[in-house]
Amino acid sequence: MLKMEPAATSAAEFFERTRARLNFDVPPGLVDPNIIPKSGDQGTDRMLEIIAREQPVRPAAVLIPVVDHPQPTVLLTQRSAHLNEHAGQIAFPGGKIDVTDASPLDAALREAYEEVGLKREFIEPIGYLDLYGTGFGFRILPTVARVKPGFKLRINEGEVDDAFEVPLAFLMNPANHQIHSKEFRGMERSYYAMPYAERYIWGATAGILRVLYERIFLP
Repeated sequence: MLKMEPAATSAAEFFERTRARLNFDVPPGLVDPNIIPKSGDQGTDRMLEIIAREQPVRPAAVLIPVVDHPQPTVLLTQRSAHLNEHAGQIAFPGGKIDVTDASPLDAALREAYEEVGLKREFIEPIGYLDLYGTGFGFRILPTVARVKPGFKLRINEGEVDDAFEVPLAFLMNPANHQIHSKEFRGMERSYYAMPYAERYIWGATAGILRVLYERIFLP
């Protein structure tokens, strides 16, 4: 079994590991419905197979903004309560990839500016994390980025109610990675949750953070 311990989370070590392990190769599964992103959970993998047959793939991109404090943090948003999808949930800045976006990275940077006013001059993109599939048909490609402190946010209240930072040390500690389950057409599927203070981080956001932990800190 893998030894699950809190990850070393100094900014220098985190960014060094991330640069060594990630790149900007776009996985073909971002747009190919015949390639199913693997979650490691049998029920979830089966759900993604069914969803891929029943509805079109919806390519999306998000930014994982790791703020380069001495003790680094991750910038997250709380989606507006009136949205049609994922209302009120904790999320990364991001959304659907538009035909005008030059790349998934470009989409993630555009969305981060549109949602919270995070300017590109503060962002150093490092690489893509693994492709993440959801039960709504989204194929999410996350971009991990170093963010220089000193930025000022401008919240787009039409999309986001709030933006806040969570210590990377908390998010990269597997002791804080709760596993919950839901039923999908008679099958049990699991998902991660990482409650932090009054914030309930779960679903795709928590799942992507777990992938970040596994990709950057496990052998």
